[in-house]
Amino acid sequence: MTNALLNASDTHLLHCFAVVAEEKNLHRAAERLLMSQPPLSRQIKKLEERLGLTLFIRHTRGLILTEDGARALEIIRPLLRLQEKTFTRLAALANPGAKVVALGLTTAFEQGVFSGLEARLRGLYASQLRLTRGTSPRLARDVRKGRLDAALVALPLEAPGLVLRPLPYDEPLLAALPERWPEARCGALSLRTLNGKPLFWFRRESNPAFFDRMRGVFAHAGFAPAFLEEPAEHDVLLARIASGEGMSLLPASFAAIRRKGVVFTPLAETAPLQIQLGLATLAGRDDVADTLVRELATAFPAHRKSGLNGLGAKT
Repeated sequence: MTNALLNASDTHLLHCFAVVAEEKNLHRAAERLLMSQPPLSRQIKKLEERLGLTLFIRHTRGLILTEDGARALEIIRPLLRLQEKTFTRLAALANPGAKVVALGLTTAFEQGVFSGLEARLRGLYASQLRLTRGTSPRLARDVRKGRLDAALVALPLEAPGLVLRPLPYDEPLLAALPERWPEARCGALSLRTLNGKPLFWFRRESNPAFFDRMRGVFAHAGFAPAFLEEPAEHDVLLARIASGEGMSLLPASFAAIRRKGVVFTPLAETAPLQIQLGLATLAGRDDVADTLVRELATAFPAHRKSGLNGLGAKT
């Protein structure tokens, strides 16, 4: 990429691309960007033409990042974070009495899960809302350092110095299998039937609490896979599963992506294979916590523990 391809005035293109990559759906991304879908589609096409790259694979259920798209997203995210931080600080300088609320959203769940909540919060806080997406451990660190007021994280999570409030929303983990595997044709599986199969998994230092809990579940179920290092981006992970390299265990909301070549299959060990949503704040931030809990209850009225009734196609 050179200055002849992109310049400083093209940061809006990059922002549009990042939002589409996070939502994996043009309609949801357009709603979030407060624009209609056709102009957004033209923006993405324009960026692809400028870069000479195919950033997304398009299918009937949405969009999937290509490997080039995932690499591009990794490159531009630091720029967009810096831009957002700069604009927030300038807004605070121009209006010192206004309170900016900085909220983190975990990427452990498919981002469509948060669309209703995000719309409500933007209506509540208007331009004073700053959203950051990332892994739960990174978001917890940002809350601890004062960069975020609160974060919606996946539990269990080690978060010393923070108050963690479990929320009445969780999802079962499903087996994301290569379509070519014979096990993908089964209606449901137990972990034991997948013994010896390659499993994309994260390193313990990434999330010790969740790692240890899942290793305990694996041991109890007699599950002994061949571990492979998990890619950082879900789009790359799904692409590698589709190619037959291995499988993964992912929250049910990711089944909404409908990646060609990947089959999501329920597991018999449903009870221990749950990932729960939680709210992380510093002690004494009950003001932010109470507001978020109230808005969550309104945005997800049908969502209760062990239920995804309000998500429909997302399960």
